[in-house]
Amino acid sequence: MSSLNSPLLTFSHDLADAVERAGRSVVAINAGQRRSSSGVHWQPGVIVTAEHNLKRDEEITIALPHRTAIPATLIGRDPTTDLAVLRLEGVELPTVEIADASQLKVGHFVLAIARHNNDLSASFGVLSALSGSWRTWSGGEIDQFIRPDLSFYPGFSGGPLVDVQGRVVGINTSGPRRMVLTIPTITVNRVVSQLIEKGHISRGYLGVSLQPVHLPDTLKATLNLPGSGGVIVVNVEAGGPADHSSVLIGDVLVALDGIPVRDTSELLALLGPERVGKTVGATIVRGGTLTELAIVVGERSPQEG
Repeated sequence: MSSLNSPLLTFSHDLADAVERAGRSVVAINAGQRRSSSGVHWQPGVIVTAEHNLKRDEEITIALPHRTAIPATLIGRDPTTDLAVLRLEGVELPTVEIADASQLKVGHFVLAIARHNNDLSASFGVLSALSGSWRTWSGGEIDQFIRPDLSFYPGFSGGPLVDVQGRVVGINTSGPRRMVLTIPTITVNRVVSQLIEKGHISRGYLGVSLQPVHLPDTLKATLNLPGSGGVIVVNVEAGGPADHSSVLIGDVLVALDGIPVRDTSELLALLGPERVGKTVGATIVRGGTLTELAIVVGERSPQEG
């Protein structure tokens, strides 16, 4: 081979080495789906995968590199971030090397890795989009938007996205319209810690049913409201946090802790784990006037989603 081709050959070997290094910690998961999905040995005895891969909570098996399938137990799952954590007992398996995804740049080469039984697969591409934190449709907080441009084959969901050094920068999952999205390592670490500690992710709730409502321009001007509307209370749960704070049906919530609320998704975004058990200020429009109420945010039951 000519010297002109040697850099390309070296790069090819480097990519293969990166896949091999990271692949030692990638497992195949069978949890009731038609085809096995992938997971990552994140911490000793802890496997991380995409939550939507798990079609059942029990009778989960994991295929390790060069090993037959062994049973695993579910520690917890979080549909809002599409992450789930499994426990693997009595097995020696390398954990992945985790990288800081915030150092990524658009155009960086990346690899998606998957395992089907004992067979390792990889897909090569570039980072096509990066941006700041975002919320999923179900209210999960993702610290960084990462979208790789690569082929995403069946079984790749739940596997890692790695850099050219074989370091994991996140967990891959399927987005809308077959878009590949990656949950960054900082989000994965936070969710894993909470699931190991509690078995679920703490979510705040106020104990009310709400609907978006548009406020008249004259009322907004009179009350000097910054937004175009708020959420109207259509039901108050007896004995819930809002009931204890004297929230009434017909009240219109326009801000929480001074942050404007225009629809239920914005309110959901403000009721993250950090506010559970905390007292928050609720700005209410009641009878054409502004009222400030203090509400202690409750913790939503895991069964409520």
